[in-house]
Amino acid sequence: MRTFRYALLAIALAVPAVVLAQRASKPAAPAAQAITVYKSATCGCCTKWVEHLKAAGFNPTVHVLETMAESPITKRVPESLRSCHTATLEGYLIEGHVPADVIKQLLRDRPRVEGLAVPGMVAGSPGMESAKPEPYDVVAFDSAGKTQVFAKR
Repeated sequence: MRTFRYALLAIALAVPAVVLAQRASKPAAPAAQAITVYKSATCGCCTKWVEHLKAAGFNPTVHVLETMAESPITKRVPESLRSCHTATLEGYLIEGHVPADVIKQLLRDRPRVEGLAVPGMVAGSPGMESAKPEPYDVVAFDSAGKTQVFAKR
């Protein structure tokens, strides 16, 4: 009987050790991608876009401004592409309702552009969800203001 108890005790102690060892051998989940967002204080769609980023694995730091003119990076975005919020990550600018998967594509492909933009407030873009979504372009722009279509939605 004593041997049986020792065997049970040994098993009871060994199982947690095995579980802990398995957990320790699993790679840690990748850290969320940092992104800095500048948005106007009165914009609700900006907040929805930030939630879209969080759901896609980004870690946004949000700076709320009275007007977008206060943003330290907005001036780098061509005027025709400007929207209600601007973000920056890894040297790129993100203007407007750019989908998170397109931002991830930008980071994978690393094109020589200043950033991406979705000009205006397009129905159906992230943060501007709509029962009647509209097709739109995600536009890449360079520091000289030259643009090209990066993705279509």
